[in-house]
Amino acid sequence: MRRRARRCWVRALLPAVLGFLITPRALAHESPASAITLSAPTPGSYALPPIRQAPDGKVLDESGQPLSLQALFGHKLVVLSFIYTHCADGKGCPLASMTLAQTAKRLAARKALAAQLRFISVSFDPARDTPEVLEDYARHFRPQGFDWRFVAAAPSDMRALLGGYRQDLQREGGELAHNLRVFLIDAQGRIRNEYTSGFLDSKLLGADIETLLLAPAPSTSASPAASTGSGDPRGGYDSNAYASQSRALGARRPEALDLRARLQAGEAGLPALPGPLPTSAQIALGRRLFFDRRLSHNNTLSCASCHVPEQGFTSNELATPVGIEGRTVRRNAPTLLNVGLLPRLFVDSREPRLEQQIWAPLLAANEMGNPSIGYVLEKIAGLKDYAGQFETAFDGQSASMETLGAALAAYERSLIAGDSPFDRWRAGQPEPDFLPAAERGFAIFSGKAACSSCHTLSAHDALFTDHDLHNTGIGYAQAMQTPPARATVTLAPGTRVPVLARDRAVELLQNTQDLGRYEVTQQPADRWRFRTPSLRNVALTAPYMHDGSLPDLAAVIDFYNAGGIANEGLDPRLKPLGLSAAERADLLSFLQSLTGHSVPALVRDAWAAPIGDATRR
Repeated sequence: MRRRARRCWVRALLPAVLGFLITPRALAHESPASAITLSAPTPGSYALPPIRQAPDGKVLDESGQPLSLQALFGHKLVVLSFIYTHCADGKGCPLASMTLAQTAKRLAARKALAAQLRFISVSFDPARDTPEVLEDYARHFRPQGFDWRFVAAAPSDMRALLGGYRQDLQREGGELAHNLRVFLIDAQGRIRNEYTSGFLDSKLLGADIETLLLAPAPSTSASPAASTGSGDPRGGYDSNAYASQSRALGARRPEALDLRARLQAGEAGLPALPGPLPTSAQIALGRRLFFDRRLSHNNTLSCASCHVPEQGFTSNELATPVGIEGRTVRRNAPTLLNVGLLPRLFVDSREPRLEQQIWAPLLAANEMGNPSIGYVLEKIAGLKDYAGQFETAFDGQSASMETLGAALAAYERSLIAGDSPFDRWRAGQPEPDFLPAAERGFAIFSGKAACSSCHTLSAHDALFTDHDLHNTGIGYAQAMQTPPARATVTLAPGTRVPVLARDRAVELLQNTQDLGRYEVTQQPADRWRFRTPSLRNVALTAPYMHDGSLPDLAAVIDFYNAGGIANEGLDPRLKPLGLSAAERADLLSFLQSLTGHSVPALVRDAWAAPIGDATRR
């Protein structure tokens, strides 16, 4: 930033001071070039309405490869700045970087909050700011482990990118000069605040970030996708104005973990894993199989296709997954986080062992579509990249029904995720991410709402499930619906076709009735009873219920507040709760506090998994 930027600083400071004096928000900005010090407002005590959509553009990532800026956002809350490392103006890029570093240092200590956040600094001088130069620049102030990306804009794309963000780039005496601006961008890609050099203060920026993270995430019934996931949200898909917002995989930063060591150490708040621990070789083999699409009949689906790591090891985009060749799957994909701690599996509790569970989706005609166990094993035996791996992991045993199931179970058992803000608070540790609202919500959860009667916890650990089955009325209501004589199917944005109920297409496109536990026992009393899910990491695993019919946690709370859906088998514990709006908000805050600090690390480890070579069949 050169002389022009310094002249603009005075104009930038004046609105900040006037805003503080005359607005109820009491804007709290400390000008870095003045002695004026103002207190930051309390996070959540004010709103930051969207200003405009953040423009997209092309940047060069840390390896020098072109990448969409929107893809780099990764659907996180983003603090975007524009810098160049050789800026000689102490009140420009160096001071801005220092201010951002102060903010990052405070936020890095709050892991649950930091996991939802990304800082991005874009240099517009790629000739001098090579990836090596930017990395050297960052290491002096970037907190260790904090998600702060330093990238550059190619010369051919620089003007358009800076123009979109109203960055007035000039050259003075052969040196670059610009009006420094920093942008706060929400997970939907909307600018929520803009800071100039006289309007950039670490305390205010931190308060603004917390304010946005405290606000409830927007959702739609069609797309309750988590903000940190990958994929393509389907909200508004019925309209011909729909535009894809696919979350690119290019922003992934893989980082392998010692998963067995994590199992040995355990996670706060979780019971010990039952039985002997799997070996590292078994876990590694299971992880590779988990992401291998060749386990499906036509090489198109892997376990991770429905249990997406960055979507809470479930699928946030669909109420129920889509199986092989687009076939309907009638039940919601459950999260695999902490699945190794569950004594019963599937929503009807039909399977007691994780090693055996995998064969159901492998052989289901509407899931992975394999015709037989022998077909799967023969196929794997013919894949050269698995040669010797089963023998190494299982003391000389080759791929078999038992070893394949054991390998996948080994990886799934390693996906333990406790150590949440709630666990730390419960253990008496300082935990800034466990808010007073969450503490009030826990009192409601354990008291007035009586959620803990089914989502149980002990004195020392908690999976928040009684492992039992209950009738909430959702299965009953689905069974009582009368199919329409005609249905409308959306084939593409804005393109719909009518189909008749008697058509085979309707049966394929619509879920059939689900009688729950009755389908296992054939006992009438078991109609529409489904297993109580764990509430661990529940904020990451939308949509909810056995059929994915409730799009977000607010809808779940409203459902139970109303007492479920009346029917003769309704669990007697379900009654109208009479929770006020404030109590429902506190309960939501508590549920959000159950997200484990280690989930982002498990996701990065999943990205590091080797993927099978589909050309070797």
